[in-house]
Parts: sequence; C-alpha cells; structure tokens
Amino acid sequence: MGLTRLKGMSVPDPKDPQDTKDHDALEAATLATRSLHGLSTELTARVPQLLEAMRSVGTGLELRSTLDRICETAAELADAEYAAIGVVDETGTGLSDFVTYGVSFEDAAAIGRRPDGHRGLLGWLIHHPEPLRLADLSADPRSAGFPAHHPPMRTFLGVPIRVQGEVFGNLYLTQKSGGAEFNDYDLHMVRVLATEAGIAIGNARLYEAARQRERWIDGSVAVTTALLSGGDADDALEVVAEQARHLADSAAGIVLLPAEEGGLEIVAVSTDDPGSVLGVVIPPESPVVATLLDGEAVFMEDAATDARMITKLAERYGPSMMLPLHSGGRVLGALATPRARGARPFTEAERTLATQFASQAALALMMAEAQRDRERLAVYEDRDRIARDLHDLVIQRLFATGMMLEGAQRKSVVPEVQRGVGKAVDELDVTIQEIRTAIFALQQGPAEVPSGLRTRVLREINMAAVPLGFKPAHRFVGPVDALVGELTGKNLIAALREALSNAFRHAEASHIEVVVDATVQLPDGSQGVRLTVADNGVGIPEGGRRSGLRNLRRRAEALGGSSTYGPGTGEDGGGTTVVWEAPL
Repeated sequence: MGLTRLKGMSVPDPKDPQDTKDHDALEAATLATRSLHGLSTELTARVPQLLEAMRSVGTGLELRSTLDRICETAAELADAEYAAIGVVDETGTGLSDFVTYGVSFEDAAAIGRRPDGHRGLLGWLIHHPEPLRLADLSADPRSAGFPAHHPPMRTFLGVPIRVQGEVFGNLYLTQKSGGAEFNDYDLHMVRVLATEAGIAIGNARLYEAARQRERWIDGSVAVTTALLSGGDADDALEVVAEQARHLADSAAGIVLLPAEEGGLEIVAVSTDDPGSVLGVVIPPESPVVATLLDGEAVFMEDAATDARMITKLAERYGPSMMLPLHSGGRVLGALATPRARGARPFTEAERTLATQFASQAALALMMAEAQRDRERLAVYEDRDRIARDLHDLVIQRLFATGMMLEGAQRKSVVPEVQRGVGKAVDELDVTIQEIRTAIFALQQGPAEVPSGLRTRVLREINMAAVPLGFKPAHRFVGPVDALVGELTGKNLIAALREALSNAFRHAEASHIEVVVDATVQLPDGSQGVRLTVADNGVGIPEGGRRSGLRNLRRRAEALGGSSTYGPGTGEDGGGTTVVWEAPL
C-alpha cells in the first residue's frame, strides 16, 4: 500500500489505486490530514493518543477480544463513558452480536436481552452506514427509547466499521465526559480508529476461520480413524454424534437412520440426557424427512417453532442443522446438531463446514461398512479352509490312528493293555464326532460377534490421540473381554470417551494413562470393573463446570457403581484422576 508520512502518522496515499478501494479509509485519513494542517493544539496533543490506540487495536487475533479492545480503546480516545459495537448479521437487517464497554455486569443483567437492531436508531444505522453525531440521543425522532434499567445516555457518536469494503457493524460512543458534546476532532479520530479496527477485525476473522476449519478437519480425521479401526456400527455412530456435537458447539449431536415403519429414528446421540432421546422417530409425514432422504440439508432458525418439525423433540431446541449422510448417491441417514433455545444461529461458514463433515462421515461409514464386509468374507473363507483341513487331514489321521490301535488291541494278550487301548479308541471316536460338529458349525453363517471391550478401548484411545497430539498410555488388568458384560462395557466406553474429551478440552496435559481393571471388588462385595483416566494437566479449577463429571457419575450410579475424581499424575499432585466403577 502506498503511504504518505505526515507528523509521524501513516495515512493512505490517494494516488495509489489500491488505497482508493477503501473509500471510508481514504476519507477518514483525509479528514485527519486536513485537521493536522490546521495545527490545532487539541488535535496535535491527541495524535500520539490516536497512534497508541491504533497500535492497541491491531494486537491479538481472537475476534471477541479484538472487539472488546476496540470498544475500550474508542471510549478512551473520545473520552466517552460507554462504547459498543453492533455486529450486523448475515442478512444485513439486524444485529448478530452486541459488544459493550462501560456497562456493568449487574446493569447488563437487569436490562436483559440485548438489542437486535430491527428498530430504533441502531436499526437506522444498519441501513444508513454513515457517521452520525447527536447532542441528545433521546430527543432524536429515530430513537426508540431505552429499556428499563438502562443507564442514562445523552450525547452520541456512531461510525460504521468496514471490513474489506463490506459493513461489519457500527461503533457507538455515548456520554462524553463532563456532559460535553462530541466534536469534530472526536469524529475524525474515531473514523481513523474505525478504519484500523476494520483491518484488525478482518485479520481476526481470517484467523478464526482458519482455526475453525482446522477443528473440523481434525474432527473428520478422528471420525475416520475411529470408524476404520473396526468395531460395531453402534459405536461408530456414537463417535459421529459426539464429534459433531463438539465441533458445532451444539446442545446435542444426533444420528438418525431410516426406521422400519418409515421416517427417521434416532439411533445414536451425544447429549447430557441421551436416554430421553434415543429411539424417538421423526414421522414420515414430516417435510424434513423427505428433504433429508433426497440428500438435501435442512437449516432452521428455531426448531421449536418450525412447522416442518412434527415431533415434541424439537420443543427443547433452537437453531438447528439437519444434514444428510450421503455418499456415492446413497443416503445412509441424517446428522442433526441443534443448539439450545435462544442460542446464536449457525453462520454460513459453520453450515458449510458441517455439511462437509457430514459428507466425510458418510464416506467413512461406507468405507467402514465395506471394510467389515471384506473382513467377514475373509473370515468365512478362512473358516471354509479350516473346515476342509479338519475333514480331509485331521479326521482321516485320527481315523487311521484308531484303526492302528484296534489292530494292536486284538494282538495284545494283556487284559489291562486291551482295556487301555479300547478306552483310547473310544476317546478318538468322541474326538472325531466333536471335530465333525465343529466342522458343521464352521460351515454355517455365524452371527456377527461384537468387538471385545479391549478393542473398543484401544479404538477410543487411538481416536483421542488425533486432537491430543499424543497417544495416551494404556494398561489392562484381568480378562476384560471375558468378564465385562455388554451393558457395562458400553457405558465404560462412553465414560472413557467423556473423560478423554474433558482431558483434551480442559486439562492441557502432556501425558494421560488409561487403566481398565476387571479384577476389582466393589464396596458391596461384588465383582466389578474399574476405569481410571489420569493426566498431568492443570487440574479442575475451583468454580469450573462439572457437567462432564456429573454425566460420568450418573452413568455409573445407573449401573450400581460410582465415579470419583482426585489429584492427577503431575508434579505435586497436579492434573486430574477420574475413577469410574461398575459391576461386571
């Protein structure tokens, strides 16, 4: 960018065609330059403050912290008591976010719902993105007034913030110190700051978009790794639901498959209360069913009020995405990621990333299904080979050995030897019958045997290694596959998934150890299994969320077990150790 240096301040060069693309930046800089030529004492004194404000706004890459910093810096620059940024939503008709400075937490809580920008002065500024200065905000006919408990505000200054030529939102300042009005110098300074803020917001948005794409890619890799590592279909679908919920920041992750009676049935779910959702069927007459089975996504601003949802399940949710799991022209089912009522809607970027994730998950499901088919075919072929070998080789040799023993028995004159040989021949006959029974069983189509607990634990550990960046250590005590029942095993896997997810999101650990012990004696004297997940991370902070730990406890108690946590494996007991126990 061409720049002209003036009094230590960088402004756009009007002769540079690249700079003229941003009209507001050029206009704001020109106004500031003209004022500087006047050598106003006030303006000259405030130039260093402006430069420091521009430097402060440009630091950091987190979007939310950048918006907070812009509000605070603008308030200090214009000597205002309050500042806010209204972020225009994707439709350009309202506000998707409202960031404030100067309003206390108590005042914000008393006011309640934040402005949506559909009316009043804030709404007018959305449709007329140009600087606005008022001596008395409440006297302006465009003002809709303040809600109850709102702090008094009189003087007002509003400036649009543009990012890459498009309006991102508006910067509002109110209540200049001492009751004075905002002057021309305030307007010039804030417009220059708004230009720098647009650049900082653009960088923050690019950084956030890159991080968001990275998280979704990691989630797709974790799903693919889990699905292709083997295991039954139920576990695979639960992995998809868990990853979708985490990545979409939603209240639930739900996988639906076509029901026998028509419609879509919930077969896997990740939520705080999965029991009340599993098995719910969206009836075939619901418009969303036909849309999803046609391979089209359904997006809802509020599932509770959307007429397309004919189920009471929707009453608890707000913004929702329902995505078809389709690949190669085949629709396997659907993936839903609803948020709680009143939560922010999904952005266009989130919708695109979620749709790509659903396609990747569907492809992984098809690949996993094909892999299981190949493995089953290989097993069947191997069983046929073993059956042939047993019949053609082993039985024939056993039969020949029996014939030899019978000949030796006839030649023997010692009664004890005759009885012993006769007994051996009888045992051979029994053995031959047992082998023939085994051959018959090998030649039948056996029911598919689900993966053992050990295999499922290893699969969860391998899946967690992707986001963690390292593979947790593991150890098994006792014959876990033989002793642990199917119901306890499924809940243990869910508990392990929850514990590893908590460690990834909160622990900042560099080492995690997983132990599954099937030789534990529970307090009531019964035999049980114990899952221990220990890390050397930061531990659980005081006052932190405990929803994951409560979920673990509920799962254990529902089986007659328990779940506790304590110090981890870090130095001086740093980190967290989660212990989950249940009867076998």
